[in-house]
Amino acid sequence: MLVAACSEPVPRRTSPLYADGAHLRDDQGRVAILRGINARVGGVFDVTFSDGRIPLEPIPELTPADCRRMRALGLDLLRLPINWSGIEPMRGVFDEGYLARVDAAIACAADAGMFVVVDLHQDAYSKEIGEDGAPLWAIEPPPQMLLQGPLTDLGERRLSEQVRKAFGTFFQPDDASGLQAEFAEMLAHVAARYADHPAVIGFELFNEPDAGTVEVDAFHARAAAAVRAAAPDKLVFFEPSALRNFTDFLPTPKEPFPIDGAVYSPHVYTFVFQADQRAFQSATPEILEPSVRAAREEAAAFDTPLWIGEFGIGPSTDPQHDLWMRTQQQLHDRYFASNAFWLWKEHSQASWGVHAYDEATGSWTERPQVVGWISRVHAVRIAGTPKRLESSALGDSLTLELEPGSAVAAPTQIYVPERFRATTKATCDGDEIVFGGDPTTGIAEVACSGVLVVSPR
Repeated sequence: MLVAACSEPVPRRTSPLYADGAHLRDDQGRVAILRGINARVGGVFDVTFSDGRIPLEPIPELTPADCRRMRALGLDLLRLPINWSGIEPMRGVFDEGYLARVDAAIACAADAGMFVVVDLHQDAYSKEIGEDGAPLWAIEPPPQMLLQGPLTDLGERRLSEQVRKAFGTFFQPDDASGLQAEFAEMLAHVAARYADHPAVIGFELFNEPDAGTVEVDAFHARAAAAVRAAAPDKLVFFEPSALRNFTDFLPTPKEPFPIDGAVYSPHVYTFVFQADQRAFQSATPEILEPSVRAAREEAAAFDTPLWIGEFGIGPSTDPQHDLWMRTQQQLHDRYFASNAFWLWKEHSQASWGVHAYDEATGSWTERPQVVGWISRVHAVRIAGTPKRLESSALGDSLTLELEPGSAVAAPTQIYVPERFRATTKATCDGDEIVFGGDPTTGIAEVACSGVLVVSPR
C-alpha cells in the first residue's frame, strides 16, 4: 500500500519577500535581514487641522536626497506611518490627494532602492484628542474637547479620559461599535492600492494597539483578513499590545498567527521611557538581552519572522546611550531580527533622529553619533539558513555561520559602511576571500557556505 508522505506546508510566496515561518526570504531563497528607518513625512503624518486650530507639531518633508542618503547608509527599508484621518477624513470618502502624497513617499524610497512597509499609525488614538490616528467621526464617544498644538503634553493626552474611552470603544472584541469593520474597509482600500507595488513588502495593521491581548488578537484577525483579501501577495505585519513597550514581554502565544504570510513586529524600548532612569543607567548587554530573546521566542510561537518595527533613543553625550544602541544592534543580529530605527528627522518632542535641526537656518545636519549607531557592517542577504550571526559593538565586524546543508546558489550580501570599506577583509572557513563591494551601495557579494568572518584588517 502506498502512503502519502507528510510534508511541511508551503509558505505563501508573497512578493518581493516571503515569510518561511522563521525568516524573511527573497525570491532566490536567501534570508533577508532588513535594516530600516522610520520617517514621519510632511503631508502624510497627519497633524494639521482645517478649522484654524494650530498644527500639533512640525513634520519635515521627505526628499529624494533623504531617500538616497538612507540607502547609502545601508538602510534598505522605510517604515512609512500613514493615518486613518488622512485617508478617510469623512466616513466613506477616501482622500485621493492624501493618498497621492503617500504614493510620492513610497516612490521616493523605491527610486532609491528601498522597500516600504506601510504602517497604519496612531499615537493617543487621534490628532483631535491625542497626536495622530483616527478621524474625528471615528471617535466614540465623541470628544468633549478638541485639542490643538503645540504638542507639549503627549504623555497626559495618552492617559486622558477621552483617549481611554476611544480605545475602549474601538477594541471591543465583538466590534459592537462597528469601527473595526470601518477600519478594515479603509485598510483594504489602502492594501488594494499597493497590492502590486514592487517596493511595498506589506502593511502594518495598527501601531501600538492600546488594549489587552484578547482584544488585540480579535482585532488582528479581522484586519489581517482584510489585507489578505485585498493584497494576497503582500506580507501582514502585526504588533503586540503597546503594554509590551514597558514590560518587554508578551504572554507566550498559544497558537500561530491566524493568516499565513505574517510578520511579528514588536517595538523594543527597554528602560528608555521609564520615569525612573536608574534601570536604564545600570543596564548592561546581559540585562538588555532578555527582551529581544523573548521577542524571537514570541515570533516562533506565532510561526512568523521577527521585525522590530521601532527601537531607538535620543542622541546624547551620555555613554549609556551608545551602549544601549550598540547592544540593540548586536542583539538584533544575534536573534536574526530585521529592524527599523526611530527616527530619520524630528523637529519636535525630544528631537530624536539621525539629523539635528537648526532653528535659525531651517537646515538639517547629520549626527555622526546616530549615523554610527545605524550604519554598520551587516548581513543583507544570507545564502542559506543562519545558525549564528554575531556582530561587534562598534559595527565593524560580523561572523556568520550557516546551518549545514542549507546553502543556496545565490551569493551572500554584506553591507560595509563607507568609513570601514578601505580596511575591511573577509574570510571563509579561515581563508581570506575576495571582498570587493559596490562603491555606491557598499554591498559586497561573497560565496561562503561555512563560517564567514568580516572584520578589520
